[in-house]
Amino acid sequence: MEKTFRITVGEAIVRFLDAQYVSMDGKENKLVEGVFTIFGHGCVLGVGEALSMAKHSLKVFQGKNEQGMAQAATAYAKQNNRRKIMPCFSSIGPGAANMVTAAGTATANNIPLLLFAGDAFATRQPDPVLQQIEHQYDPSVTTNDAFRAVTRYFDRISRPEMLMPSLRNAIRVLLDPAHTGAVAIALPQDVQGEVYDFPTSFFDKKVTAIVRPVAPKEQLDQVAAAIKASKRPLLIVGGGVRYSEAGDAVAALCEKHAIPFCETQAGKTAIPSSHALNLGGLGVTGNSAANDIAAISDLIIGVGTRFTDFTTASKSLFAGAKIVTINASDFHASKLDAIKAVGDARATIEALDGVLGDYKAAYKDEPKQAKARWAAEYDRLANIEIDGNYKPEIDSHMPRVVEDFVKVHGGAMAQTAAIAVIRELIDDDAIIVGSAGSLPGDLQRMWTSDVRDSYNMEYGYSCMGYEIAGCLGSKLACPDRECYAMCGDGSYLMMHTEMVTAVQERVKINVLLFDNASFGCINNLQMEQGVDSLCTELRYRDGNKPIRSGDFLNIDFAMSARAYGFKAYTVHSAEELRAALIDAKKQEVSTLIDIKVAPKSMTHGYGGWWHVGVSQAPRCEKQKKALQNKKDMLAKARKY
Repeated sequence: MEKTFRITVGEAIVRFLDAQYVSMDGKENKLVEGVFTIFGHGCVLGVGEALSMAKHSLKVFQGKNEQGMAQAATAYAKQNNRRKIMPCFSSIGPGAANMVTAAGTATANNIPLLLFAGDAFATRQPDPVLQQIEHQYDPSVTTNDAFRAVTRYFDRISRPEMLMPSLRNAIRVLLDPAHTGAVAIALPQDVQGEVYDFPTSFFDKKVTAIVRPVAPKEQLDQVAAAIKASKRPLLIVGGGVRYSEAGDAVAALCEKHAIPFCETQAGKTAIPSSHALNLGGLGVTGNSAANDIAAISDLIIGVGTRFTDFTTASKSLFAGAKIVTINASDFHASKLDAIKAVGDARATIEALDGVLGDYKAAYKDEPKQAKARWAAEYDRLANIEIDGNYKPEIDSHMPRVVEDFVKVHGGAMAQTAAIAVIRELIDDDAIIVGSAGSLPGDLQRMWTSDVRDSYNMEYGYSCMGYEIAGCLGSKLACPDRECYAMCGDGSYLMMHTEMVTAVQERVKINVLLFDNASFGCINNLQMEQGVDSLCTELRYRDGNKPIRSGDFLNIDFAMSARAYGFKAYTVHSAEELRAALIDAKKQEVSTLIDIKVAPKSMTHGYGGWWHVGVSQAPRCEKQKKALQNKKDMLAKARKY
């Protein structure tokens, strides 16, 4: 008869997590080294009691906002290429609901995130308990059912013995390269404290092997035939290349067969930016080099990409090209009516190389010329100065918008020039973290790095607030590297709570806050589509008028950071930014640089169209043009 432990459900969870390991390519590591939690009445006396008093090796971090800690855990898993996770524990009600957004972030980006959410009593005897939402039509529904829409796996543990298959399934999903994402397990607060005779084997060391399946020969032959029939193929490096550590294999294949390649946000830094065949970012937020070549390509080779609307420019960018895909997920590999090879990116690319023979793409100097044109444009963007001669290239409802901003803030830089200065001065192996606003576009176009995994951009969910929490998670994953959160003032105002966690843990993070007193990219979207500016700029209300005509607010973000214990700076020029960056690198405490950047000074255009909802009842000439442009582009775009 098997030996058992008579322990609580809470302690069983802790013991199980402490015993999980991962192996890949013969390398083994512990899956869970620490957890995040914010204790409340729905978890502090159950799982919380076990974390506090049971024997285990897990480091417990105190989050400040449930969404923030879960975003940090998502970035941590991404920085570890999905081979380590940091589970998060919350109370019931608002605490659990706060993690729903982070679950969406993880699932949209195929990043493993394990969430344990406190729940109402399984017995229902004290219902309605504090923070419980009651439903007359179904008493089994609680706040946690909201997780069903944003997770890959959801379960509710109403009896102790249910925990064992549930945790096994959770690990299965979390470590599946094709289907990973968020996992949420709801824990009724009474069940957490119940005891059960768990088999001791359930807590033995468990090593889950992540394997590299190779696409079958039939699929490889079809993909190879399509490539051999093409003259101007273009390869897209997606996030799957990064997580499979397939960068070297992809680069070798492209070099051998003279195939240029470009990057998605998730694939960036999988291959060095300086590689001669690397055209940079593709799509709506892509640069001219990648988009120009995509426009003339007759075949697209998508490796580890989900083909989001930003990558395909809403299916318009390479609408006439054939598509082949290599992806661990059959679902993603089947998109765009592709000829598919379903398997691990690295193993399948290596196998494909053996089938291609001596094939060479038939490009002449087109990729080289495209890169040269982009280099010249980068140089222009890096040297824009905000002075009396500066004229915004992007539409504005107020002709004096930059002048008014500069007057209120005492000076400003161009956002593109600030990015160039930052790239020049921070360490080569520094990790930058971003997510939302205009910065992801600027960074996909302008950011370069030859150090692998130095770009942690969340752009599957584009979740404002990820940046600073994600910077903390990246730093916890890579404590020996400088980490920089690249965020706008809008994201900062949405969530910067984990700055306090960084201070508490004596972990140094660097926040580069681009303050243009607006949700700049959305204001641009309004203007471009002929919509009057409304609630996308940080302005005072002027009487009863809409919030678009008053003066800009001037918030001292550096002062708020100092209150938390950060070393903080406010800069308005390239010289001030250089001085701040140099000094920040010398600091042992966390830093924040409040960079005043002029509105409308971000990158723009380069051939990527974005399909957005446009009014079919235009009120002005500009809206008529926007509607007609949408019709024209849809006529050219793929339909599936």
